[in-house]
Amino acid sequence: MASKVNLTEALKKNFGFDTFKGDQEAIIRNVLDGNDTFVLMPTGGGKSLCYQLPSLLMEGTAVVISPLIALMKNQVDVISNLSDVEGVAHYLNSSLNKAAIDRVKTDIRDGRTKLLYVAPESLTKEENVEFLKTVKISFYAIDEAHCISEWGHDFRPEYRRIRPIINEIGNAPVIALTATATDKVRTDIKKSLGILNAMEFKSSFNRPNLYYEVRQKTKDVDKDIIKFIRQHQGKSGIIYCLSRKKVEELSDVLKANDIKSAPYHAGLDSATRSQTQDDFLMERIDVIVATIAFGMGIDKPDVRFVIHYDIPKSLEGYYQETGRAGRDGGEGICLAFYSHKDLQKLDKFMEGKPVAEQDIGRQLLQETAAYAETSVCRRKMLLHYFGETYHKDNCGNCDNCLHPKKEIEATNQLVIALKAIQSIKENFRADYVEDFVKGRETDEIIAHKHHLLDEFGSGEDENDKIWSPLIRQAVLAGYLKKEVENYGLLKLTSEGKKFIKKPKSFMIVEDNEFTEDEESGMEHDGGTSALDPTLNAMLVDLRKKISKKLDRPPYVIFQDVSLEQMATDYPVTLDELKNIQGVGEGKVKHPYAKEFVDLIKRYCEENDIVRQADLRVRTVAKKSMLKVSIIQSIDRQVALDDIANAKGIDFDELLDEVEAIVYSGTKLNIDYFLDEVMDEDHVDEIYDYFKESETDNIETAIEELGEDYSEDEIRLVRIKFISEMAN
Repeated sequence: MASKVNLTEALKKNFGFDTFKGDQEAIIRNVLDGNDTFVLMPTGGGKSLCYQLPSLLMEGTAVVISPLIALMKNQVDVISNLSDVEGVAHYLNSSLNKAAIDRVKTDIRDGRTKLLYVAPESLTKEENVEFLKTVKISFYAIDEAHCISEWGHDFRPEYRRIRPIINEIGNAPVIALTATATDKVRTDIKKSLGILNAMEFKSSFNRPNLYYEVRQKTKDVDKDIIKFIRQHQGKSGIIYCLSRKKVEELSDVLKANDIKSAPYHAGLDSATRSQTQDDFLMERIDVIVATIAFGMGIDKPDVRFVIHYDIPKSLEGYYQETGRAGRDGGEGICLAFYSHKDLQKLDKFMEGKPVAEQDIGRQLLQETAAYAETSVCRRKMLLHYFGETYHKDNCGNCDNCLHPKKEIEATNQLVIALKAIQSIKENFRADYVEDFVKGRETDEIIAHKHHLLDEFGSGEDENDKIWSPLIRQAVLAGYLKKEVENYGLLKLTSEGKKFIKKPKSFMIVEDNEFTEDEESGMEHDGGTSALDPTLNAMLVDLRKKISKKLDRPPYVIFQDVSLEQMATDYPVTLDELKNIQGVGEGKVKHPYAKEFVDLIKRYCEENDIVRQADLRVRTVAKKSMLKVSIIQSIDRQVALDDIANAKGIDFDELLDEVEAIVYSGTKLNIDYFLDEVMDEDHVDEIYDYFKESETDNIETAIEELGEDYSEDEIRLVRIKFISEMAN
């Protein structure tokens, strides 16, 4: 049949296109010939045409199984607009009432409907199965087919029931389509759908226009994101967060900083979600902050950046989400923020799930961590994950290729790793192999009696940090492979076996270091922070002068941390000064505050400093609500320990909050509490100490004052002192 149809004419007539993209024509011919078909095509490659066009040309109705109600509606609208046949495409899902369902069934019976979109849940309903048994089905298309596999990034158990239902309704050819699937997932899909002999069409996963970068996630991540968006003013972008709460918070922060943004997640009602999608498409807003619920049903070709605020749970999810950038072939920046803490959080989420699910989840997470931490070409890593070889050594469009690390010779270490894997019968995963070569007597290694093997500990004299990158890069180089059926088990390839007998030079790059010092004000490249030492010294001098004039300790004027931030961010107005740590409304009301901003302004003018005023980030954190509530409770003279209990925080944490309040210039009177819990003489002695002291450091105070005073007492009196002397 396929040979009789002029497909180019049919394409032009039905869709208005002159030519097919990539494998589209071959795929459509295969479907028209009645064969099972498997299509692996990245987002934006034109998957939907592969089943839409044949459905219009074949006898009967094609059943398209899709998990996304928004996408169904979108596609039905598109097809209906292209055709002059009323009812040519319909969908059947939970959003329809009885009358609408009856209308759909009538159009199908009358032979008008060529394409029927069904959610998997609707497909399995008994009344729908009975109805479809009476219909001539041209073929079944399973969209987002990776949902069938527990190894896919979006597993849905109801997808596993598709084959039994097809058998019940009546056999017809099957076309399975997905934008992301590893070898493991591909095998899984074909097995589950019973199409092991399907003709396979696989497009390249390489998107040369996408730039990939992973940055250390620090406490300043919001500031980094705002700075980035301002550098790409007016461009469309999506920011993905893992939790709805974070989506709401980050969206509020962006709005407070004059960035046109909106939140999007499954907890919002559908009218709000639709409105947000429309606003984004019509460019009334520039940035969507979303959970992964967003983007599946949207076709916006000019999304210029995709930011992952949290590292995703799998590389498939990451690839699909980054794939929403630059679909028109133009600029697409994919920026992910990574920290070990986030990884631990994701790992913790898995507790309580079935063991098999936890195991899969952890391996997918390890792949994501490997991608984030590696120093090799990110494009090479991604494509390899999807079973594709990228032949260039430097793609020129990822952070690792633009800033390559020095290579080190690792021939001997590779021989050690390959022999070790051989000695444990190629039956274990990378983390086990690492423990084995390092000589770690873990419970698992002892249980397998592998600590008795000659190769055990053969790499213990090497740098511990070399093994992870070495094993990953040996897989990339083709000396090792990961078993598909038993995912993650390391096997030697024929090249790997040859290497043991005849080693040759093997160069690797060590992983990127992601430190856990999230409090450090370090730049991402691990260099020193952007503090201006000359300005800092001038600010310290000015503080000394003012402290002499007012006869108050320097730290009462501004703390060191505040001066350091001033010498980094260059605030030149009182409004900007308010954004400096430890400075609040109260502090800027002091006459001396103006002296500081005037000094900074003069300094910037004289030294031609280009200020990064775009680092001014207005925060709208919930913390401010907590502070307001603490101030109100203290005004009502509620005991501090009762406030801590009511807020569900430790007494220490409460003192942190109260200190932050008084240090930033708000006056608080806690005498009522001190009278209750402290001896009056103690209060006076500690107070006098702070009057004379050059520093407000607690450790120094404990040393000077001796053991008669507890840390809490010293902190409480310091709060009283700062409040009265500085505010």
